[in-house]
Amino acid sequence: MENDDVDMLGADNNEAELDDMKKRLKEMEDEAAALREMQAKVEKEMGSVQDPANAAASQINREEVDSRSVFVGNVDYACTPEEVQQHFQSCGTVNRVTIRTDKFGQPKGYAYVEFVEVEAVQEALLLNESELHGRQLKVTAKRTNVPGMKQFRPRRPSNPYMGFRGRTPYPPPFAFAPAPYGYGKVPRFRMGMRYSPYY
Repeated sequence: MENDDVDMLGADNNEAELDDMKKRLKEMEDEAAALREMQAKVEKEMGSVQDPANAAASQINREEVDSRSVFVGNVDYACTPEEVQQHFQSCGTVNRVTIRTDKFGQPKGYAYVEFVEVEAVQEALLLNESELHGRQLKVTAKRTNVPGMKQFRPRRPSNPYMGFRGRTPYPPPFAFAPAPYGYGKVPRFRMGMRYSPYY
């Protein structure tokens, strides 16, 4: 009889644990569904899910904005966007001024000026070599970056002597001349001793 009571209590406990696990599983599924919904919403807002037609439209829009913009080089580091805007105000209505900065927030020394009208770009190009804060500005039309067209620059070796692996290093000057240092004395001549199986 006592064993039957123990089995009944164990069955009740198992059912309670099973119900509790089902509740937790349901909560986790609800959370996962909510997270998927939030992620889809964020991706939609950020535009990371772009179909090819939308990507082409954004590229055309970027080209249109770049046709109304100029690149301004040699901008003084103490210059503010308002001062750059005031300098180019005579060309036309300035829509936006962007002074590029590095990761520490320090200006890089160049800016982009976007105008409302396309005709203002030609007026702005006339301000090439004009002065702002005592520095001669370099004004050119802004070019549109094409994705995937970054110019390849080969990696240069950090050690200038390691650039040419095909040739053997020059022999030291004392190898052929008689040693002026006396018997058994050799000058301390060290080359970069780096193992290379190709020598």
